[in-house]
Amino acid sequence: MLSAIKGQLIVSCQALRDEPLYGSKIMGRMAYAAMLGGAKAIRANSIVDIREIKKSVQLPVIGIIKADYPSSDVIITPTEKEIDLLYEEGVDMIALDATNRIRPNGQTINEFFPSIRRRYPNQLFMADCSTFEEGLMATELGFDCIATTLSGYTNATKGKTLPDISLVKHLAKKLSIPIVAEGGIQTPKQLKQLFEVGAYSAVVGSAITRPLEITKRFVNEIAE
Repeated sequence: MLSAIKGQLIVSCQALRDEPLYGSKIMGRMAYAAMLGGAKAIRANSIVDIREIKKSVQLPVIGIIKADYPSSDVIITPTEKEIDLLYEEGVDMIALDATNRIRPNGQTINEFFPSIRRRYPNQLFMADCSTFEEGLMATELGFDCIATTLSGYTNATKGKTLPDISLVKHLAKKLSIPIVAEGGIQTPKQLKQLFEVGAYSAVVGSAITRPLEITKRFVNEIAE
């Protein structure tokens, strides 16, 4: 899978419950459209969406399960339960929050991930990070690639201008594993910049698959 996504686009096909496009059938068609458009992998949330996508899309799937636990700010694949479900579903790669925040079970990522790595030695894992230090830790823990997914979404990175080109550049320069640019990529020009500073691959979501948000951006430009 890593060779398939090198220098290529990954499209994130997700919709929130309160959005018009919410539903596995719609996400399946969205992923199919992304495949026809040239995407080389799909990032998807929930087992039902992943199953629907796999019916018609012959691309690697990066699977996540977003789950809210009152004891933690970690949402992306926060516990062993979600990892087990994704592994059993047979996704090509599992992505999880690899920030330094406390997980629902009270552990940090450096306490949590080693047992996961031992249980699933042949599974590919993506570390969703927000800082360089988190990316470094994820590399040492044995993740297969680093994504900048959570830059701008943690207390330490609030207010960051996205996409975080400087973080991608720093990670790519200092670390030897693939760096996947993700978060706030709105234009092809930004995508090109991220590859120029060393991104191995890139994930684009809202700018492609969320027409409600895309429409809002155009309307806001008119209002301004």
